[in-house]
Amino acid sequence: MPDIVLRVAGVNKRFGGLQALSDVGVEIERGQIYGLIGPNGAGKTTFFNVITGLYAPDSGKFELDSASYSPNEVHKVAAAGIARTFQNIRLFPDMTALENVMVGRHVRTRATALGAILRTRSTVAEERAIKQRSLELLEYVGIARYADYQARTLAYGDQRRLEIARALATEPKLLALDEPAAGMNATEKLALRSLLEAISRDGVTILLIEHDVKLVMGLCDRVTVLDYGKMIAVGPPSEVQRNPAVIEAYLGAAHTNVATKAPA
Repeated sequence: MPDIVLRVAGVNKRFGGLQALSDVGVEIERGQIYGLIGPNGAGKTTFFNVITGLYAPDSGKFELDSASYSPNEVHKVAAAGIARTFQNIRLFPDMTALENVMVGRHVRTRATALGAILRTRSTVAEERAIKQRSLELLEYVGIARYADYQARTLAYGDQRRLEIARALATEPKLLALDEPAAGMNATEKLALRSLLEAISRDGVTILLIEHDVKLVMGLCDRVTVLDYGKMIAVGPPSEVQRNPAVIEAYLGAAHTNVATKAPA
């Protein structure tokens, strides 16, 4: 049987008279890089917001690592093991890169307010460990030299890497990335692809929203396509990009020959 990290089924979400999601679901196996694509307004970010606790679903079933979870509160979803980034970068701009990553460790800390005030031995030791792990993550994503720089001073691509490092600091079972390549040049996208492949090899499962079709088709093991809040195709990239409904709704004939990665 497949080792499923995230199993979501029957998700529906309505905003007033707009049906944003209609019976949407995914099954993501451990170690996969799973793509979620579709035209603007297809419901991709709405789906992300539902599974990560920003939007309450109207209906749906949610399992993470074979355990049911309720996507109603962001901090509980993060503690359960889902970390995410955003389409629009959401760093703490006046904090250093190191401090931004250290914030991500909050859901894994045990120190109490009293311990922080009294500076107990366990609290000091935990703070030291948090700092060390955060420095390791900055090194992992390739921006350790900017540890003491304010986040707002970093180049755009490095801010994207910093967001990923902060998400990894939560020790996620699933890393959900909302258009991480947006605004990047070709060189930055190649570096991002290498980073995501390394993260996957190191045991973190990835769910990816991305408009760069070539990146998705070359990187992902499996892809779901949404259109008007409905699933119109699911499968390996080699099948999805040849699906007539996908071509008509999103890709266009020019993309039917994009190189693909064989499914895991």
